[in-house]
Amino acid sequence: MLKSRVSDLAVVAIAVGLVAAAIGVGNYLNRPGSDVVIWAFAPPLYGDWLPHAGPGTVFAVLIAVGVVLYGPALATRLPTRPLLGLGYLTAVGWTVALALVDGFRRGFADRLASPHEYLREVPGITDIPTMLREFSGRILDYRPDSWTTHVSGHPPGATLVFVWLDRIGLGGPVWAAVVCVLAGALVAVAVPVTLAVLGRVEAARAVVPFAVLFPGAVWVGVSADGLFAGVTATGLALLAVAGVRRSVWPALAGGLVLGFGLFLSYGLVLLGLVALAVLFLSRAAWPVVAVAVAGVLVVVAAFAAAGFWWLDGYHLVVERYYQGIASARPYGYWVWANLAALAVAVGPAVIAGLRRVVVAGRWWREPVLLLVAAAVVAVLLADLSGLSKAEVERIWLPFAVWLVPGVALLPAPGRRWWLAAQAVTALVVNHLVLTIW
Repeated sequence: MLKSRVSDLAVVAIAVGLVAAAIGVGNYLNRPGSDVVIWAFAPPLYGDWLPHAGPGTVFAVLIAVGVVLYGPALATRLPTRPLLGLGYLTAVGWTVALALVDGFRRGFADRLASPHEYLREVPGITDIPTMLREFSGRILDYRPDSWTTHVSGHPPGATLVFVWLDRIGLGGPVWAAVVCVLAGALVAVAVPVTLAVLGRVEAARAVVPFAVLFPGAVWVGVSADGLFAGVTATGLALLAVAGVRRSVWPALAGGLVLGFGLFLSYGLVLLGLVALAVLFLSRAAWPVVAVAVAGVLVVVAAFAAAGFWWLDGYHLVVERYYQGIASARPYGYWVWANLAALAVAVGPAVIAGLRRVVVAGRWWREPVLLLVAAAVVAVLLADLSGLSKAEVERIWLPFAVWLVPGVALLPAPGRRWWLAAQAVTALVVNHLVLTIW
């Protein structure tokens, strides 16, 4: 037991060293007169070094203390539904409090009002069918009608979310921020539910406080990638329910949700690895699998019929990616600094959990191990692709949340300390770095 704990701390120390190296090398590359530009001024994170506090500081600290002191006990004793409900509400509170560390306008209300964000294009989209037909033709940069950075960099589903919000009277950056936070916090329900449905009820309960105090909440509030994480995690939970219960309706719902996820971000196709793991672990019958696949294909077919073909958009986005700062960002730095950014986003407890996943072996037999392993492979593929150079603390949120189940392997007596480490990580980052997202 002592040897395992020492090994956990040793791996966390290595991760801290990786982050320190990314900071040191990044700042060196950012020096005046440097020939290499990494386009991240608080490396390895995308933001600016700016020690600060705000109205959310006190609330974030109070929520963190409350979860650390009472979270593990409540996770053991509360009935399932009240536990999940409390976990969700606390995750929302934690995310909003972290955002308000930067102030209401700067950290929440105006976060999605940037000229590069989706909302900039919403007023000009008056005809959705026309927008879908013309979407691919506006992806490349340096044209009079080129989409803004975020719209061009994602399939049209991401933009449609904000267009639909506007159409139902919830337009503007404040409502967009609210929806992103509410959707992103669904992770605190979807990940534990998936584990519980797959037969790991104790692990699911252990994960709840960690899903609540997830350091990546710094970027869930507020970014569309937080919404992407919540939506896709919900789709995967529905798949787990469908497989275990052998029910086609949650399979259809899960397929539709995950199918729409493909049109939120191109990289989310890699979550197919986690979906396969869920179907395998749930021992899903072939009719369930077929219905889930049909749900995905329905969404793909609907977008194709409307004039947008996913593969066309993907190839154009790769070209657009290298029209911008990605062409200047050095692969040799970001291929490992990305992992440092991810380490910050997931926190030390998840790093220790990953160590235990690696040494556990026989990962194909255990839900916790296989889900985490699938997420690790997805992250590595995304990293090696070179299409995620920087900003992965935000972009990889949909993958990062599936690394969290590894904390269930940590010994129960020490979980409060690991929870405290998670909270401290988020608070330190949010108070030292003015994040862009």
